Amino acid sequence: MGKTRRMMSVGMIGAALTLTLAAPARAGETPAAATDRNAAGWELTPTGTDARFRGLAPVDRRTAWAAGSKGTVLRTTDGGRSWRDVSPPGAGELEFRDVEAFDARRAVVLAIGEGEASRVLRTEDGGATWTESFRNTDPRAFYDCMTFFDRRHGLAMSDPVDGKYRILSTRDGGRSWEVLPNAGMPDALPGEAGFAASGQCLVSAGSRDVWLATGGGATARVLHSADRGLTWTATVSPIPAGDPARGVFGLAFRDRTHGIAVGGDYRKDQPSPRAGAVTGDGGRTWRASATPPPAYRSGVAWLPHSGNAALAVGPTGTDLTTDGGRTWRTVDTGSYDTVDCTADGSCWAAGEKGRIARLSVRKGGPGTA
Repeated sequence: MGKTRRMMSVGMIGAALTLTLAAPARAGETPAAATDRNAAGWELTPTGTDARFRGLAPVDRRTAWAAGSKGTVLRTTDGGRSWRDVSPPGAGELEFRDVEAFDARRAVVLAIGEGEASRVLRTEDGGATWTESFRNTDPRAFYDCMTFFDRRHGLAMSDPVDGKYRILSTRDGGRSWEVLPNAGMPDALPGEAGFAASGQCLVSAGSRDVWLATGGGATARVLHSADRGLTWTATVSPIPAGDPARGVFGLAFRDRTHGIAVGGDYRKDQPSPRAGAVTGDGGRTWRASATPPPAYRSGVAWLPHSGNAALAVGPTGTDLTTDGGRTWRTVDTGSYDTVDCTADGSCWAAGEKGRIARLSVRKGGPGTA
C-alpha cells in the first residue's frame, strides 16, 4: 500500500506539471507570463558561482549534482535550497561536461578536451575526496559524454579516432575503464563528431540499450547499440547538419523504443529549423517534429509519469511537448543547457552563469526564471 500511494503521488506531480505548463496563454500574454499565471515553472536556486553547468544528475527531489566549467562540481541534499561546492582539488583548469550520480555520496564526472584533458573522476563520500579513474593518453581522442545502465555498468564516448567513435566501458561503477573494440562500430562520416553540450549525446535506457548523437557531417545521425556498446547501427535523423555547428545535441529515451532528439545550430545568429525529431522504434527510424522547438535546443528530458510529456532546453528558452515530441510550445525564456527528471517527480535544469533551477508547482507564486 505504501508503494502504491507513493506511485500515485509521483504520478499526480507529473500530471500537475504537465497540465499547468501546457495551459495556453491568454490573448497578448507571453509564454513566461502564462507559466507564471499557472504557477508552474523553473525556480532558480542559489549556487554562489558563475560556472556554466552542462552536466546535471538529479537523484531525487532532495539530491542533485551539477558539473561545469572551471572544474566546478556542486551537490545539494535539500532540494536546491543550498549547494555545497565539492569540486575536486586542483581541477580548476578542467571542463566538466557530464556527471552521473548514484546517490548522495557516489558520483562520476567527465572532463572533456583533447588528450589528457579528457578525464573521469569518481567520489564515494559526497565529494569530500575524489579519485581519478581514467585519463586519456591518446591525443586524437576527445571524450564528450557518458551514461550508466545501472550502478556498475557504464560507457563514455569519444569523437572518432581512426574513423570510428571510441567507446570506453566500466563494469565497476566507474572505478576502472577499458576501451571497447571498434569492430562493431560503423565508420564515422567526414567531419562528424559528438557535442559535449548537455551530457546527453550518449544516453541509455534499460540494461543494454544505448544511443549516440552526432553532428558536423553531411547528415546528423543517431547510433544505437543493444549490447552495451559492442555493436552499433547508424540511422540518419531529419535534424539538419552539414556544418560543424549543426546536428543532434541531446537525446532522451522514455524506454527502449520511444525517444526524442533535439539540436540545431548552436550559433546565435543562425536559425535552427527542424530542431526536433522522434522515434517509436528504438531509433531505427526518426521523424521530424511537426512543430519543432523554435530555436537550437541542447537538452531534453521526459517528464516523470506523465505519458507523452517532455521538456527541451537551450540558451533561448524551454519548450514543452505533451504528444511525445511531435509538437512543442515555448513555456519559459530563461537560458539553460541541460535538463533532467527523476523517478520521484522532480525536474531540474542547469546552464550558464551558475544557473540551476527546479521545476515547481506553487499556488499563486512566480514560476519563471
